[in-house]
Amino acid sequence: MSLGDEPGSGGYGGTGQTRTRLPDGPADPRRSGRTSPRSLITVVGVVVLLIAAIAFANRGDGDSAARNGAENKPRTSTTAASGQKPPETTSNGIPTGFPHTQEGAQSAAANYAVALGSADMFTKSKRDSILQTIMVPSRVAHYETQLDQAYTAQFNKNVGLNEDGSTPSGYTFVSRTSPIGTKVTDSSADRATVEVWSGGLLGLAGENSTNPVTNGWFTITMRLEWADGDWKIEQHAQKDGPAPVPGDSKASSADDMAKAVEEYGGFTYAR
Repeated sequence: MSLGDEPGSGGYGGTGQTRTRLPDGPADPRRSGRTSPRSLITVVGVVVLLIAAIAFANRGDGDSAARNGAENKPRTSTTAASGQKPPETTSNGIPTGFPHTQEGAQSAAANYAVALGSADMFTKSKRDSILQTIMVPSRVAHYETQLDQAYTAQFNKNVGLNEDGSTPSGYTFVSRTSPIGTKVTDSSADRATVEVWSGGLLGLAGENSTNPVTNGWFTITMRLEWADGDWKIEQHAQKDGPAPVPGDSKASSADDMAKAVEEYGGFTYAR
């Protein structure tokens, strides 16, 4: 499947951002036996980042079959930190002002994945602000319309929220994306296709929650365009994995999970 018009959800809430370098990531995740709320968005026919899995065909190299095992191993330079500083400016709380380079495109994609995976995406006014910040201007209206069709009252109920997208009293809604690494699969002077391997959390933390916080692993593919002096998203898609083997960590209590989400701020990512 080629990159289509599928919109995305997904970001960090909270205050006090901390800077980091890619690639870094969380510990091995745990998986729940129940069906994740992320898959429910397919009911409305609109694929949202962090919620639905998109079958996106990886672009392969026609000569890859002829390569031997040693040549197929990742190069150290592929994943090593570039040493570039994170962006210094923000708009609507989202990092902006990325360098007009491949590294800048990767940094933009990582930070945009965080924004699209945030709890703010479940509130229309905040969602529209996110899209206006990170999307190519000509695509904003298109994605606003598609996401309005996705975030319905029924969908909000399915993920444990009230019909208007607010969080029920006594609960903490959790929706976060944590980029693990990035890579450029195609680029030109003013365009770049970037894959962002990520982990995510989604659910409702609280006593007797029927939608407890679960985690997932997925890869977001963004086609970026240099517009208005910054990298912006033109199109994006998502697929499941790569996912590690679940670890043996004991699941935390609802109170501990809610406390962690409220106390630990998000990151600004740089490649």
